[in-house]
Amino acid sequence: MKHRLLLMALVLNLVWTSCNDYLDINQNPNVATEAPLDGLVQRITYQTPHNVYRIATSYTNYYVQYFASPNEASPTDTYDRVDFSNRWADLYDVMTDAYDLIKFSREIHATNHEAIGRILMAVNLAMATDSWGSVPYSSGFSGKVIQVPYDSEEQIYRTIFDHIDEAILLLESPGDAPVPASDKELVYGGELEKWLQLAYGLKARYLNRFSGTSNEEVGMVLSAVENGLKGNPDDAQLTFFNVRNPWAQVAINNDALLLDGWISAQFANAMNGTLYGVLDPRLPLITEPFEENGEWVYQGTVNGAGRRGDGTVPREIYLETSGYYSREHAPLFLFTYAEQKFIESEAAFRGGDVERAIRAFEAGIRANMEKIGVEQGDLDQYLNEKFPNLVDGVLTLQEIMDEKYLAMFLQPETWNDARRFDYQYTGFQLPEHANLGDFIRRLEYPDSEKSRNGINVPAIDGLTDRLYWDE
Repeated sequence: MKHRLLLMALVLNLVWTSCNDYLDINQNPNVATEAPLDGLVQRITYQTPHNVYRIATSYTNYYVQYFASPNEASPTDTYDRVDFSNRWADLYDVMTDAYDLIKFSREIHATNHEAIGRILMAVNLAMATDSWGSVPYSSGFSGKVIQVPYDSEEQIYRTIFDHIDEAILLLESPGDAPVPASDKELVYGGELEKWLQLAYGLKARYLNRFSGTSNEEVGMVLSAVENGLKGNPDDAQLTFFNVRNPWAQVAINNDALLLDGWISAQFANAMNGTLYGVLDPRLPLITEPFEENGEWVYQGTVNGAGRRGDGTVPREIYLETSGYYSREHAPLFLFTYAEQKFIESEAAFRGGDVERAIRAFEAGIRANMEKIGVEQGDLDQYLNEKFPNLVDGVLTLQEIMDEKYLAMFLQPETWNDARRFDYQYTGFQLPEHANLGDFIRRLEYPDSEKSRNGINVPAIDGLTDRLYWDE
């Protein structure tokens, strides 16, 4: 009996010692917590740019007529009620990881990791609310509520700004918090100063939603851009891929006659000289022309009309494997210096500072063209031919928005601009066979939410309902 008691005591002591050792390891931020945090950083810095791609290729490219379906009366082209449950899941998967990164970082005062989590939480949350309006957030990640209530759009935007402001505060505060490993943080490689600039640039982007409503908002936008990105080298972009840039896969699909990524007539005509009488030097760097009647032409597909040919002989243009955006190792963008300069130009114009608006406008065009690889002489010629009145201090909001549309190719942010600008891009028209009498303003809530959380899904009148910042 004594031997059995002694054996039990030894086993209990061993178990207790092992538990203590285990708990000690988990309490050591240098051993067991930094690696999981870096793992979360790696996942959200990889998946957030992919969410930008997923949203663009699923619906925003068609709604702003960067792409047109090669099939007549395609549901996305013609504003059918399409279920985007997969895109909802993509966004919330990343936001769940961002929530964990913020939570666990706060527990061990890993302020730099927390700041990155907050910035990318803001980006994904903005993509969600800008697509659907009111969405779940405040009770959505604790795991304590099964049928999660929705936050209003206004509350969501307050949350977005809270995340960005808190990230700025964390990044600007001195300290000895660990820095994410450069091979795990896939956007800036752990360069915290660039994350700080990105936070300010994104703040300007989201404030610009409201720049048409008050001079106060204009001033806040201009204040934010002053602390934002300083040039193209600061662009927030992903260049590491498990296989290839996903736009390259779209181009490869075209080579295999799977008919994907066909460029809209609206975008093509804005660059091929049809709308403005000037051939945009970016167009040959994005796609390739085809020969028709002895001439090389860049002709897009009319949204809703479908392709002219059978797809075996090119009669429209589409993404090519040689194009800047669709090469195998081309970057995926989160936010660019060119976008920031167009934001600055619009805000300055609305605030009455036309001189600043012109400087930022020209800088935005130059930044985008230089990024793509336009030769300096072609860039100067484009500016001189298309905007001869700039030297006289003449610029219009129409010109700012039209040029931003071209520079933001493949970016979901353009749909937000289109709605704020009431789709008044030069030459922009409803797609053929459109199911709505006006341009689309929002998405239908996904079937996945209606089936599992229907009691909380807000009712909407239709896809032309305006969002909170679009009224």
